[in-house]
Amino acid sequence: MELVVLNTSGKETGRKVTLDETVFGIEPNQHAVYLEVKQYLAAQRQGTHKAKERSEITASTKKLKKQKGSGSARYGDIKSPTFRGGGRVFGPKPRDYRFKLNKALKRLAKKSVLSQKMRDNSIKVLEDMSFDAPKTKDFINVLNALELNGKKSLFVLPEANKNVYLSSRNLPKAKVMNFNEISSYDLVNAGEIIFFEGAVEKFQENLKK
Repeated sequence: MELVVLNTSGKETGRKVTLDETVFGIEPNQHAVYLEVKQYLAAQRQGTHKAKERSEITASTKKLKKQKGSGSARYGDIKSPTFRGGGRVFGPKPRDYRFKLNKALKRLAKKSVLSQKMRDNSIKVLEDMSFDAPKTKDFINVLNALELNGKKSLFVLPEANKNVYLSSRNLPKAKVMNFNEISSYDLVNAGEIIFFEGAVEKFQENLKK
């Protein structure tokens, strides 16, 4: 399985990169993808929600009326959940929504997304590049050359590149990440995935560990 390497003008360079079929050519496992996306979104939740229960309400504890003889239901104090301003029954409490998934399942999820993207012809390989200084206009020129303007795109770097990252930061549909920072959610959320030439082998090796 091979992909042609493109230059920043969107033209073929004549070079090709070999893609590992155990990473880019497996049968996608949708449930594994679902679990990792669910884990990612759960980890984004702050979990700081809180409602006061009956014991936490500041109010009088005086019994509202006598226990028997009124002909109606029993009443306790004004903090009862049945009254306005009373405590809430089983209200939300601060909690951590994160949960653990094993590494093998997370690797399977990434491979599944990449394999599906390959089937959809949504993966490109771009020659390694850098900018002398952060400049959004230069990055937009690359997007236009690759026919990605207006599409959600994820650029995968082989190593941290501050100028490339800063050049893309103001573009809402373009995202630049290092190869070892990517989750299945990032891959699913991107319409097109663009690997820098030097990132392909590193990314494949990372999924084989």
